[in-house]
Amino acid sequence: MFSEKANKIFSEVITTYHVVNTVDQPFSNPYSENSHLLEHLLYRKCWIDTVQWHYEDIIRDPNIDPIAALKLKRLIDASNQDRTDMVEYIDSYFLEKYKDVSVQEDARINTESPAWGVDRLSILALKIYHMNEEATRNSASEAHRAACQTKLNVLLEQRVDLSTAIDQLLDDIAHGRKYMKVYKQMKMYNDDELNPVLRGEK
Repeated sequence: MFSEKANKIFSEVITTYHVVNTVDQPFSNPYSENSHLLEHLLYRKCWIDTVQWHYEDIIRDPNIDPIAALKLKRLIDASNQDRTDMVEYIDSYFLEKYKDVSVQEDARINTESPAWGVDRLSILALKIYHMNEEATRNSASEAHRAACQTKLNVLLEQRVDLSTAIDQLLDDIAHGRKYMKVYKQMKMYNDDELNPVLRGEK
């Protein structure tokens, strides 16, 4: 099943990141783009999400230097662009994979493309990892650990449900019961022509 592969790779990424546990550590993808394209994309996607997760932690430091915060905000913006780019790359993989499927006359479209489901699954893997840290943190109170364990149980159930939904969606697409369309990014705030500030307008 696709979700089993994705969840395994996401766990691999998050574990690898936390060996060094710094946002500026070098990135290395163990999966070849030529021979393991899907795995390559999934690994890269989750690495981006993992680094950004920690960017978001750092920028919430109430004592952060304003100049450092601005620099970090720019890094978060760039990371968000990378994240959405990766979603499109993953959807392009699925579009190519299922391009010859005969779509049934009564086929339906889904509310989101497969890769946006993958995006949610990657973020969910991070939530599970960090909630588990809190549920098992020895320095935390028993009440805190118990509350976090309750939340962790919900997150684990959510992963089962989301994984099942993604696998079902891909199966529906593979058999023509659903079809996918990908709308390219329409982001305006990064575009020199669409953002009035970047155009130099007052």
